[in-house]
Amino acid sequence: MAIDRFDTTGCKATMKAVVTTGNGGYDKLEYRDIPVPTLASGEVLLQVLAAGVNNTEINTRLGWYSATVTTGTEQAVAAQAQKATAKADGGWSEATPFPFIQGTDCCGRVVAVAPGGDESTVGSRVLVRPCMRPSGFESMENIWMASDFDGAFAQFVKLPAGEVYPVSCDWSDVELATIPCAYGTAENMVHRAKVSDGEHVLVTGASGGVGSAVVQLVKRRGATVTAIAGKAKMEQVRSIGADRVIARGDDIVASLGEKAVDVIVDNVAGPAFGDLLKGLKRGGRYVSSGAIAGPLVTFDMRTFYLKDLTLIGCTAWDEPVFPNLISYIERGELRPLVARTFPLERIADAQREFLEKKHFGNFVLIPPPLGDSMRGG
Repeated sequence: MAIDRFDTTGCKATMKAVVTTGNGGYDKLEYRDIPVPTLASGEVLLQVLAAGVNNTEINTRLGWYSATVTTGTEQAVAAQAQKATAKADGGWSEATPFPFIQGTDCCGRVVAVAPGGDESTVGSRVLVRPCMRPSGFESMENIWMASDFDGAFAQFVKLPAGEVYPVSCDWSDVELATIPCAYGTAENMVHRAKVSDGEHVLVTGASGGVGSAVVQLVKRRGATVTAIAGKAKMEQVRSIGADRVIARGDDIVASLGEKAVDVIVDNVAGPAFGDLLKGLKRGGRYVSSGAIAGPLVTFDMRTFYLKDLTLIGCTAWDEPVFPNLISYIERGELRPLVARTFPLERIADAQREFLEKKHFGNFVLIPPPLGDSMRGG
């Protein structure tokens, strides 16, 4: 049931949400009724239309960002299945605010604004910029929706008004919900690495959400893409623009040669890291925002300094990143990749299947329709 406005002044209405109660397995995901958020000054309330599934939510629940974790995501999942262990530094090396609502990707509709806010935005379909820079873009300090405060795995979410972006396109809500985290992370890496027309870019994990976004974003800049993907997904990666695809596990240096690429965009890391750097030309750039195959790598400093390489870490999004994405969508320059949708209450099923890595594209959760009881004041 669509709604145009929602009064949060003294509101006692409840909503359905998935509350993550602590570090651990799927038993930490509780689908239950909680109060609809009350707005503070400068905030807006969104009805969540669709919410994407990402590695970030799983990693945060597992406590994978803790310095005590030395393995990749798959091994961390296996470890938590045997024994749940709370991690004081599990939320990106800081404490995670359990219990809270995860959900980094949000396509929503503005249904209320705080007093003094812009009432004309009510009814707008929007995307949420999940990476926020509360100290301004001169500082790298950042906070993330669904890691530092409540996110979109609910029927409603409240946010700073400046972090919601109206989007005008013919995409479905589900298609829009695939964009914020994966494509924002990808655009941030491509932007910060200054990928330009005519360069040769190597993309690892190219069949994943971020990797497939990188392939598209690099191609729209006129660069040549060599991608790495599992054999079962190589043709699908070619279909989104990769000029060449190398099977995961193949010898990268033997396939490409040394000093072959200008830029490497890598969210995999793990054992292949050292060989990746050998493939960079002198003065090449390596950029990363993840390490799903393992955070600890073998690093030969001689390769780094003798080749004059630049290593770029990316978490905080630069100011142009999200406005860029909105413009690409509105100009039809991106292709949404939807693998499957699930009802919100089946989040555990969605995350289990997500971790099997058999899909191509993104999983999206759909909150339940709004009931009449949610109009209560």
